[in-house]
Amino acid sequence: MIHNSFKAAFNLILPYRCLVTGEILSDSSGLSPQAWSELTFIANKQGAVCRTCGCPFSVIEKADYDETHISCVSCMDNPPHFKKAAAALIYNDHSRPLILGFKHGDKIFMSGTFAIWMMSAGAEILKETDVLVPVPLHWRRLIKRRYNQSALLADALGKKTNLPVSKLALKRARATPTQGHLSAKDRRKNVKQAFTVSKGHKQDILGKNICLIDDVLTSGSTVNECARTLLDAGAKSVSVLCLARVADI
Repeated sequence: MIHNSFKAAFNLILPYRCLVTGEILSDSSGLSPQAWSELTFIANKQGAVCRTCGCPFSVIEKADYDETHISCVSCMDNPPHFKKAAAALIYNDHSRPLILGFKHGDKIFMSGTFAIWMMSAGAEILKETDVLVPVPLHWRRLIKRRYNQSALLADALGKKTNLPVSKLALKRARATPTQGHLSAKDRRKNVKQAFTVSKGHKQDILGKNICLIDDVLTSGSTVNECARTLLDAGAKSVSVLCLARVADI
C-alpha cells in the first residue's frame, strides 16, 4: 500500500509521457494512440518480407510466393553472412525522431520499451540465440557520444530474455566515416575489415549462435561485416535483430 501510494504521488509529479508526442499518458505503455497509429511495425504489415534480411516487399500476392523461401533480389545476388535479420519498425518520418532522440538525444530510458518491441519482432531468432552481441562504436565516437545505443538495447534485451550479453566481444579496429550519404557499394567498402573479435572474449562467441544487436539496419553492410568477423572467429551462426530498418515500402 505504501509503495502504491508513493508510486501514485510520483506519477502525479512526473507523469508518464508519450515517447513521440510528449503528451501525458495514463500508463507506462510509452506511446499515445496517435503515435501508435503513425509508427509502422513490420509485424503488422500486410504482405511478404524477405526471409533472410527481413525487408518488406511492397506488393506481392500470397499466391506468388512460398513464405519459407522468398528472398529479396539483394540477398539472392549477394547472400549475406548472417543467417537471418529482423527489425521491429520501419525507419521513416514517424519513427526517425523517436530513434534519433534515443541515439543522439540522451533519451536512453527508451531502451526498455524498444527491447519489448524487438523481442516480439525477433522471437524466432531469440529462441536459437546463445549470446547477444551489440554492434560496437569506435572508442573516439563512444567518447563523443558517451554511450553506445546498440549496447543499451542489448542490455535491455538481455535483462528481459535472460540471455548473456557480450559487449566487448566485438570491437571496431578502425574509425570509419559516417555511412549516411554513401552508396551501398561504398558502405561495403567503408566497413570492410573494420571489426575484430577481442582476444579476451573469443570464448564468448566460439561455437555460439550469436544475435547481433543494432539500432537501425540500412543497407546491411555494417552488420554483414560484423557477422563475417564473428563467423571467422568461430561463431556457429550469426543473426541480426534491430530496432528499425530502412525499407522501400
